Amino acid sequence: MTQIKIVTDSAALISTAEAEQYGITIVPLTVMIGETIYQDGVTITPEEFVNRMSTATQLPTTSQPALGAFTDAYEQFDEQDVEIISIHLSKNLSGTLNAAEQAARMVNVPVTVIDSEMIDRAEAYQVLTAAKLAQIGASMTEIMAEIERVRANTVLHLTVANLDNLVAGGRLSKAAGFVAGLMNIQIGASVQSGHINVEVKGRGAKAMRKYTQTIIDQMAAAPTGIKSCDLSYVGTLEKAVDMQTMIHDRLPDVPVQVQQTAATVSTHAGLGALGISYQVN
Repeated sequence: MTQIKIVTDSAALISTAEAEQYGITIVPLTVMIGETIYQDGVTITPEEFVNRMSTATQLPTTSQPALGAFTDAYEQFDEQDVEIISIHLSKNLSGTLNAAEQAARMVNVPVTVIDSEMIDRAEAYQVLTAAKLAQIGASMTEIMAEIERVRANTVLHLTVANLDNLVAGGRLSKAAGFVAGLMNIQIGASVQSGHINVEVKGRGAKAMRKYTQTIIDQMAAAPTGIKSCDLSYVGTLEKAVDMQTMIHDRLPDVPVQVQQTAATVSTHAGLGALGISYQVN
């Protein structure tokens, strides 16, 4: 019987325990601080990265995995009766998906590459769902259908407190970033079809708190309820814990996990950012 194996990238924020439990292969993106290159989650932890980013004289940069990293990940299953589902962060946010597609054409094992249209734990929901189904022997058709269902029922919001990293990464104009810095403007955004859509611009933490309260209102209004929620922060644990408390007060039965996000996500979101991912039942 053909086995199905799951491959993803480090931006999905899959823990080591999850990868081991569900047999997930993680291909790391790379981050550069100064002249030093690190493999996200392999040679530098999220916490170490944030500490170094906060003291670096220049903002870090990121790059997609090399083709060889993907071919190695795929070829470990060569000569086995295996099919691979390779799930990655949105092609609109990184060239990772394109690298995976190129590598898939270079190996003998069958690989289906999927654009999650998400990042961070919102991406992980699709990865974990696929891996759990693969472990119990679900078919490719069943797994693909469930990936699509999970994607359609996943919501990802983020708040960005410092726009310097978005400007440096080319995701915000320098003029807009300069004005925002002068006026202490922060943004609230959602990720839809792989694109970051700014929903709110406001001055200071008060405006973002109002935005996050709106998100909780939306969660509470979901007619079928919320399966799970994940909060990913960049350096500011207190902000994530505050959000966790707000959700628990309103939705006490919803499990809420809090963790520092991956280095590649931190690079673009910047210090003080908060990602809010949740699944609708």
